[in-house]
Amino acid sequence: MIRFKDFSIGYGSRVLLDDVNTTFRKGQLTALIGRNGSGKSTLMRAIAGLNRHYSGDIILDGKNIRSLSPGGLAKVLAFVTTERTRIPNMRCEDVVAIGRAPYTNWIGRMQDVDRQIVMDAIRSVGMESYAERTMDTMSDGECQRIMIARALAQDTPIILLDEPTSFLDMPNRYELCTLLARLAHEQGKCILFSTHELDIAQSLTDNIALINSPELICSSSAEMKETGYIEKLFSLNKWKNTI
Repeated sequence: MIRFKDFSIGYGSRVLLDDVNTTFRKGQLTALIGRNGSGKSTLMRAIAGLNRHYSGDIILDGKNIRSLSPGGLAKVLAFVTTERTRIPNMRCEDVVAIGRAPYTNWIGRMQDVDRQIVMDAIRSVGMESYAERTMDTMSDGECQRIMIARALAQDTPIILLDEPTSFLDMPNRYELCTLLARLAHEQGKCILFSTHELDIAQSLTDNIALINSPELICSSSAEMKETGYIEKLFSLNKWKNTI
C-alpha cells in the first residue's frame, strides 16, 4: 500500500503536486500518467526514497518512508528504472539474485531459501529457460522481464516501475503489462508504473493516477474512461482547474 498524506512536491518555484491525499492498494495495478514534464518521474523517485525534497508524508505498507533505513526501505519497495540494462558476462540468475541483497549476510552469501526465491521469481515471469543466459544476448523485452524478476526476488509488497515499456514494441508492451497485472492480482502486490501508453493504461490496469498539476486524480480505469479526463488533459495545451 502506498498512501500520500498532505503531500506536496516541486522544484524551484514550480509546484508539481500540492496537498495530495490518496492511496494505492495491494493487489492492484495502477498506471501513472500525465503530460511531459508534469512530474511523473519526480513522484516515482520520491516514493522510492530518492527525492526527500517534499512536504507531507509518504506511507509505504504502513511505515512512513522518512522513518525507514535504506535496508528497511529495500524490504518494502522494489524500483525498476527506465534505463536499458545490459550486463555482459553476467547470467540472468545472478542478476535476479541481486534482489536478495537486503536479506543476505554481510558477505552476500545466499542460502538455499534465497536460491529458491530467485528461481521462483524467474519462473513467475516465464524466463526459466533463460536463467543461464547473459543479458547482453537478449532482447529488450526479455531483459525487462529479468529486471521484474529481480524486483520479485526482493520480496517487497510494493513494486515501482518507471516507464517499463519505453523500449518495447507494441506486442511486448501489452505482454509486459499483462504480466504486471497478473503479478499484482496473484501475489497481492501494490504495483505502480508510469507510462505514456494511454491505451494500455485504460485497458490493462485496475486504476489510473493522472497528474493534472498540481492535482493527482485517482480512480478506477473504468471510471477514468467515463469521465473523459484523459482526453481533456492530452487534447488541450492547458487544462487547469476544470475537474
